[in-house]
Amino acid sequence: MIQELIAAIAVTASAGVVYVAAGARVVKQYERGVVLRLGRLAGEVRPPGFTMVVPFVDRLRKVNMQIVTLSVPAQEGITRDNVTVRVDAVVYFRVVDAADAVIKVEDYRFAVSQMAQTSLRSIIGKSDLDDLLSNRELLNQGMELMIDSPAIGWGVQIDRVEIKDVSLPETMKRSMARQAEADRERRARIINADAELQASKKLAQAAEVMSEQPAALQLRLLQTVVAVAAEKNSTLVLPFPVELLRFLERAQSGQPPVVTESQRERQPKAPTAEERQPAVEPVEPPAPPERINGVPEALGLPEAFADTDGLGIPDTFGILGEPRVPVEPEGPEDSGNPDEYGNDADRSTTAAERAEPETPAG
Repeated sequence: MIQELIAAIAVTASAGVVYVAAGARVVKQYERGVVLRLGRLAGEVRPPGFTMVVPFVDRLRKVNMQIVTLSVPAQEGITRDNVTVRVDAVVYFRVVDAADAVIKVEDYRFAVSQMAQTSLRSIIGKSDLDDLLSNRELLNQGMELMIDSPAIGWGVQIDRVEIKDVSLPETMKRSMARQAEADRERRARIINADAELQASKKLAQAAEVMSEQPAALQLRLLQTVVAVAAEKNSTLVLPFPVELLRFLERAQSGQPPVVTESQRERQPKAPTAEERQPAVEPVEPPAPPERINGVPEALGLPEAFADTDGLGIPDTFGILGEPRVPVEPEGPEDSGNPDEYGNDADRSTTAAERAEPETPAG
């Protein structure tokens, strides 16, 4: 009897140990445990570590709280500028509420994957090809907002969305390659033309310097010969400049050297006839001085130089003597001595001759 009792106790203890062992659970550090007791949420979410559940009554579901990397399958769509492309992406998300991830959504991974695919198609239709190729950051942010809005209710938080690759048709690739080649060729031509412009300016300056010293052209020719001869060629092609021939021809004929347009501009210009004439300022004529007896008062002449003959002519040197008095003719008779103009030379006598008395003869 005692043995039977001991055996029963041992069996009961063993069953208890098995029962307790069946209810023991271990939740890892990166997991959370959600207990469903007879189909209903029981208590709080179980933290990491050892926990117990009621065997055959409770059911523990572990939810991974790590960041999940979900690859979105490539989606084919037409962009806003009517280009067919294939775009694939990757989504980084994690569970922030284990209870909602278990209760509110059947499979949160599949839900996030489908939402990412539809959002990616929507982004493709709203964007241009250039935006998909060069402005991906803005598209990533827009796609993240589109996925994160419904995922919040599932206890899931979207950390980041990245567009991985954009596949283009072969015809579009060739067109873009031709466009890039044309753009690079255009830039190369512009750079080459700019270099030619700068070189032409330097060559023009060198030509001006050489034109001032014709011997420099001969030295430059000899340098060219040395540079070509350094290659050890059997045939030497030497260009002979026409300017050198003209210089030698002018040197033989003794003609003056030709002055270029730039040299002519640098030479000082000769003054014109108008510039050589001195500037003459206009002088106003002085006012006529007042006269006294025909003599200017400003001269301050003595009375001896006054008008003595009454004819308005001042006797300044005293050679006129007494003034002449016109004598009227006494009769129609003519003296018979006409002057060179046909007039009678004896018609007019001086006043002194008339006043002098006749001296008797003897």
